[in-house]
Amino acid sequence: MRDAEPPYDIPHDTSYDIPSAEEPEPDPTGKRRVELDPDTIERDLARLVLTVIELLRQLMERQALRRVEGGTLSEDQEERIGLTLMLLEDRMELLRSRFGLKPEDLNIDLGPLGPLL
Repeated sequence: MRDAEPPYDIPHDTSYDIPSAEEPEPDPTGKRRVELDPDTIERDLARLVLTVIELLRQLMERQALRRVEGGTLSEDQEERIGLTLMLLEDRMELLRSRFGLKPEDLNIDLGPLGPLL
């Protein structure tokens, strides 16, 4: 076991630093990116979380529609799924308004893959 680590003089590589809020790095493609501004971190985090939830909500809705069209659900199950999806959509609208977000704000650009939603 060593008593002390030898001193290392390793230069700091600034190529991995996150740009400061005062000096945002311009996006050469002109597309929107998630910004990490200390003043808006709560809103930015909410945007990211709500984007994931919206993606899952849309996937669940598509699966439910396939099951309804396939005739594998009873009328009661169809009713419950419909009400659940409507409730989830209402809650999403409430959360978006709480954080000042519009539905299009949740459509994050994935670069060469295109928009998420």
